[in-house]
Amino acid sequence: MRYLYIIYSEKRDSYYSGQTKGVDNRVVKHNKGHSLATRGGEPWKLKKVIEFEIKSEAIKAENWIKRMKSRRVIEQIIADEINIKEICLERLSR
Repeated sequence: MRYLYIIYSEKRDSYYSGQTKGVDNRVVKHNKGHSLATRGGEPWKLKKVIEFEIKSEAIKAENWIKRMKSRRVIEQIIADEINIKEICLERLSR
């Protein structure tokens, strides 16, 4: 299993998305400053976790979110208004 996760920093008032096989461990690493992209935003809070069967699906979901460059899209994913799994599985079947 692979997981897409979305974390939030009140300090930066921003979201970050990533994919991993161990969400809890990954969030701990973000909060310890192990990632340049999230360093300085500590503490990061986990907002959403979405499970994928295979790594390539999780990567496609992460890349789609990052291409959107939209806070609104991220908040819609968190609120279950956008089904990111459905979007990415459609793209994989093309």
